[in-house]
Amino acid sequence: MVISDECLSVAMLLCLKCTFCPSLSGVYEEHNGTSRTAGMNGSGPSRLVDPLEDPLPGVGTYEDFNTIDWVREKSKDRDRHREITNKSRQSTVALLHSISDAFSGWLLMLLVGLMSGALAGGIDISAHWMTDVKGGLCLRGFWFNHEHCCWLSNETTFQERDRCPQWQSWAELITGKSEGPFAYIVNYLMYIFWALMFSFLAVILVRAFAPYACGSGIPEIKTILSGFIIRGYLGKWTLIIKTITLVLAVSSGLSLGKEGPLVHVACCCANILCHLFTKYRKNEAKRREVLSAAAAVGVSVAFGAPIGGVLFSLEEVSYYFPLKTLWRSFFAALVAAFTLRSINPFGNSRLVLFYVEFHTPWHLVELAPFILLGIFGGLWGALFIKANIAWCRLRKTTCLGHYPVIEVLVVAALTALLSYPNSYTRMSGSELISELFNDCSLLDSSQLCGYKQVSVDNSLADRPAGPGLYTALWQLALALVFKMMITVITFGMKVPSGLFIPSMAVGAIAGRLLGVGMEQLAYYNHDAVIFKGWCSQGADCITPGLYAMVGAAACLGGVTRMTVSLVVIMFELTGGLEYIVPLMAATMTSKWVADAFGREGIYEAHIRLNGYPFLEPKEEFEHSSLAVDVMRPRRMDPTLAVLTQEGMTVGEVESLVESTHFSGFPVVVSSESQRLVGFVLRRDLLISIDNARKRQDGIVSASQVVFTEHTPPLPPDAPPPLRLRCIMDLSPFTVTDHTPMDITVDIFRKLGLRQCLVTHNGRLLGIITKKDILKHMAQMANRDPDSILFN
Repeated sequence: MVISDECLSVAMLLCLKCTFCPSLSGVYEEHNGTSRTAGMNGSGPSRLVDPLEDPLPGVGTYEDFNTIDWVREKSKDRDRHREITNKSRQSTVALLHSISDAFSGWLLMLLVGLMSGALAGGIDISAHWMTDVKGGLCLRGFWFNHEHCCWLSNETTFQERDRCPQWQSWAELITGKSEGPFAYIVNYLMYIFWALMFSFLAVILVRAFAPYACGSGIPEIKTILSGFIIRGYLGKWTLIIKTITLVLAVSSGLSLGKEGPLVHVACCCANILCHLFTKYRKNEAKRREVLSAAAAVGVSVAFGAPIGGVLFSLEEVSYYFPLKTLWRSFFAALVAAFTLRSINPFGNSRLVLFYVEFHTPWHLVELAPFILLGIFGGLWGALFIKANIAWCRLRKTTCLGHYPVIEVLVVAALTALLSYPNSYTRMSGSELISELFNDCSLLDSSQLCGYKQVSVDNSLADRPAGPGLYTALWQLALALVFKMMITVITFGMKVPSGLFIPSMAVGAIAGRLLGVGMEQLAYYNHDAVIFKGWCSQGADCITPGLYAMVGAAACLGGVTRMTVSLVVIMFELTGGLEYIVPLMAATMTSKWVADAFGREGIYEAHIRLNGYPFLEPKEEFEHSSLAVDVMRPRRMDPTLAVLTQEGMTVGEVESLVESTHFSGFPVVVSSESQRLVGFVLRRDLLISIDNARKRQDGIVSASQVVFTEHTPPLPPDAPPPLRLRCIMDLSPFTVTDHTPMDITVDIFRKLGLRQCLVTHNGRLLGIITKKDILKHMAQMANRDPDSILFN
């Protein structure tokens, strides 16, 4: 028998095909004003007793802030695919439809890659231009940024390559002077003005049009990929506002990056494009496979790292990642990277954001300072997470959270006021990291290359530090303290804010400082034991830019707890393939050190702060609890509300549903035996009864509700019964009361369950929901169990 999957649910397939059906999506927990859905279409044995012949509005969808039933969704997709395969053997048209259905996934990946790459290119170009607008305008055309404005100028010098007559600062445009205290003050004030203007526009647009466009988006995307539904979080308004405000927030000079929010942007693109394909529009599990691929696309366009993006999605974001999704993620990331390369937003004909070309290989002795950077990154990551979560909790629990616009403006003003005097905090995060990764040559005009010239023959030899370098080191030290403090209060504000670039900037500064220190140590002590044999006088031994790169990876790893994907992203980001071992050593060390203070990364910490129902796959359940310890009802709770398979009237069922706030009810043989028969959803009951009253004659409050296969004998004058067996899940997931909770938690994680029933010798005892497990784990970890806000 071939059954249409567009309207039918797994529960109906039980009635029609008598095959195994996984549990439906109802849960015996507080309803909170929302409800679950399940399919309820099909044909019963008699027209009089089946109220569900035709598709009903709302069937097969989920309400906001609910968790999907993974097993049911996957079963629906299998039946849909089976139907298409069977029909393809019957006609050419059906065969073509089968081919188009198989190809639709790859077409969707192509569209996601193209759209995300185009948006990322536009964001990069716009952010670069608006960042430069804070410093001045181009006379050749206001739409040129500083670099493009001076490209065609014949009056630039190698020492002052960024200065050309075509680009004028605000002081030159307003007062006609480029030097002097008054010109400095004018430029200072204009810098603060534009920073406040951009940040004000960003927070106002977010607050007015798309509140979900704030923040990084990665914690929510992790939760969504685990099966949670947040309506509007991946919608078109969120995409539009996030794209615009991301440019404004980055251009304002706030200590944030655009890389994390680009993952959110890519997932918004994927979610919108999913509506073009029925297979993905009507199946939440299939849509989450696309969103997993979109997360890879986001990192691909953020860093120009397609392979790292795929690994990022696999390691850090995705909850369910089958092999098919891996291939499609790779294809989508490839398309996105190609699109971004075609746009060429960086103007250097390269895909990578920070291209490096170090001239000296690293030595085994340098592993010690690399590991030291890993320790610093782990300590910084643990400190940052605790400080940022404390600040965000303060924001949520005090009046500070009631004034997001004022908070953003105050932080933006403070950032601009303190960052302008220091050239390393005045420049954008990407420019700063690029400067720190730079390997000095003899003619380099950067302050970080302010060495004393002692040899003309070898421009790459280690040299003693000059006054310019010492000044730069002091500025970098101040920039390090400033970045560490300001990033704590910036991340989590009501504007789009990524954490990759600020974390990398902190690590790059620390790494550059250590690298210069090692370079000078080697120069003045080249005869010491640790340098003897590989660092002779006049040789180029130490590369400070490499230390900056390793430090950046260490700090980012300490904050996010990424390992494999981070190393791949870093060598794709810089092109430094031969420096994988230092990156691996620092990244692994930072994770070990940070895990010693707490196993949660920043994204998991924000998920817990927001109370999302997320079962962390990496977290081990180390307690010896049993299912009976976690199930409801507890000892002092009211008895479990159940339905009997026969004997209850429509009025009694309606009364039970109205008097409780549960989303589903177990069905038992009788109140005395409590032998489990199945599970039925609150929403199923309400829609079924309402539909029966409207479409069937004789259904009244005294009509008996029957969940059995055969109708029991009724008195001659009794109203016709209402048969609801086809909306009942005949095979709900069950565990015994003595099942260890670590096994139960694994079942919930690997099958994506929302509830399972607890039995003893076939008798129903209680129910365990996902929320119950999360509350129990919070209680065991001495956390507030009421912090789990959603079901």
